[in-house]
Amino acid sequence: MNQSRVLAPDLARGMMLAFIALANAVLYLYDRPYGPRQHVIEHDMLDRVVSVLNVVLVEIRGYPMFAALFAYGVVQMLRRHPKQVLRRRFRWMIVFGFVHAVVLFPADILGLYGVMGFVLLAVVRWRDRALLTAAAWWLVVVAVVQGIVYSTPAHTSQRSFFWSFAIDDPLAALAWHPLEWVMSPFGILGVGSAMLVGVWAARRGVLEDPTSHQALLKRTAVVGITAAVLGGLPMGLAVGGFWHPGSTAVLWAASAVHSVTGVAGGLGYAALIGLIAAKAPRGRIVDALRACGERSLSCYLFQSVVFVALLMPYTFGLGGVLGSAEVALVAVGTWLVSVLLADQVRRRGKRGPAEVVLRRLTYRR
Repeated sequence: MNQSRVLAPDLARGMMLAFIALANAVLYLYDRPYGPRQHVIEHDMLDRVVSVLNVVLVEIRGYPMFAALFAYGVVQMLRRHPKQVLRRRFRWMIVFGFVHAVVLFPADILGLYGVMGFVLLAVVRWRDRALLTAAAWWLVVVAVVQGIVYSTPAHTSQRSFFWSFAIDDPLAALAWHPLEWVMSPFGILGVGSAMLVGVWAARRGVLEDPTSHQALLKRTAVVGITAAVLGGLPMGLAVGGFWHPGSTAVLWAASAVHSVTGVAGGLGYAALIGLIAAKAPRGRIVDALRACGERSLSCYLFQSVVFVALLMPYTFGLGGVLGSAEVALVAVGTWLVSVLLADQVRRRGKRGPAEVVLRRLTYRR
């Protein structure tokens, strides 16, 4: 593999795939009443605490970080490749996303990132002020839409979205996937703001030379993660059953704040990992995490294969019996296995299988 690759983005992707696994795994829980943000209502104290931690630290925090890194990478690629090559790559990402959504995971984000890639090509020459202003105004849209999307009744026996996760018949479940895939971007609209900030950061080479940008990274990490924790705490307590919003308006406000601060959290996590990358001694753990980040597409798809095999009602059906704490262990275990597999592939000097296919389709060789 190319040893000239910058460490921080790959390390960040490798570590944040654990957050993606944790966020996605809870979608598979079913056959129980649903509470705020369609989390199952838990009664065991450990499950309730894990639900709170998941919402506060993980939910809508990992995807914005990935979005910022995606935009960062697009700016880097534009320095080496013409736009028509990137357009071809984005088209194939949309195809990958569609197949992934229809066959495995309807909440796929590959297709959305492919679409956003075309947006990035249109705005990449914007001035810094225009990028950051657009990012800020988009957060207003995020607050309004996310508040509406997640202001569903606090207690219901039916899912409000992603209905396929609770359907026993595999063909009936798969029939819902295309519609659910089209709807899924409304749950993570904050990635738009994160991508614009990622373009701004790439222009300055923040992750290529994190040592020279320590002050900026420290401020971003402290402010972003603090905002995410404080902004996510009300919704986390509501999901865990420790606080009950008194009205739909209060639930709307909590959802809106949770979503907006999730963008800050994603950027904060990226900054924190940038600081770690600047000082982390190279070793087996760092190399394994980096290998996972370099093969993030393959590892992401691997998570979906494992979750479908274990959790869906038409496979082993563990999503109907596991609690939030137990499914979190499944998520972390799946991520750890993907890290180990990616490291083994690295040791053999190979790319991930999904990366190989995407590169061949993109570069036509």
